[in-house]
Amino acid sequence: MFDQSPYTCRVEWGRRGAREAADRGDIIIIVDVLSFSSTVVSALNYGAVIYPYPPNLNGKDYAQKISAEYILGRAEATKAEKPTLSPVSFNEEHKNKKYVLTSLNGAFCTWIASSVPALLIGSLLNASSVATVANQLRLQKNASITVIPCGELWSNGTEEEDTLRPAIEDYLGAGAILSYLEGEKSPEAEVCTGAFLYSKAKLEKLVWDCGSGLELRERGFGADVKHCSRLNAYQTVPVLKNNHFVKFIQ
Repeated sequence: MFDQSPYTCRVEWGRRGAREAADRGDIIIIVDVLSFSSTVVSALNYGAVIYPYPPNLNGKDYAQKISAEYILGRAEATKAEKPTLSPVSFNEEHKNKKYVLTSLNGAFCTWIASSVPALLIGSLLNASSVATVANQLRLQKNASITVIPCGELWSNGTEEEDTLRPAIEDYLGAGAILSYLEGEKSPEAEVCTGAFLYSKAKLEKLVWDCGSGLELRERGFGADVKHCSRLNAYQTVPVLKNNHFVKFIQ
């Protein structure tokens, strides 16, 4: 049976990995670099209030129920000049405003793992800071840490095919966080850390040229790719409390 349980720091992929880590009661760090995690970190950096919600449920009704604004898709929101899944769409004007944010990967993984001892949002933008918080919480809660690179989903998959598409930007984001984590790492976590350390000098270029980065650039969101590839640009660490993200306070 697949298991990383002898180790303090682990890495698991996607929704299934999130469920496995949640069942173990681990501290979880969700990593969806392009763009859920980066958007949550950026939004909270400006003081916005983000409620994650799975896309298979009615997010618009939920937003109305909690008196929040439902975040539209990138193209639609850009035309309306509203914040969206694009992290660069948030600024000081959105401070203290409530938003419901859905996504197929990061928001879904968050929803699956919402009942853990602590759920943090990590990205390249806050890799060092989120690891520092996770190190503190690990000692306080006597729990292991699992980093979840969310990956992407293949479109038009057939019934017999797995839909998870591993994404290098999430793997590198997870490796960046793992490189700052204390405690014994599983072999999977060691390899993930090694991938980041090997790639660190050309991180921005790799994210820019990777499949997910190219996909966003072709849709006109190159600014998102540049923004999300910045290492340790923010100290903001989102933690899930009462169904929404708040900044972790030391």
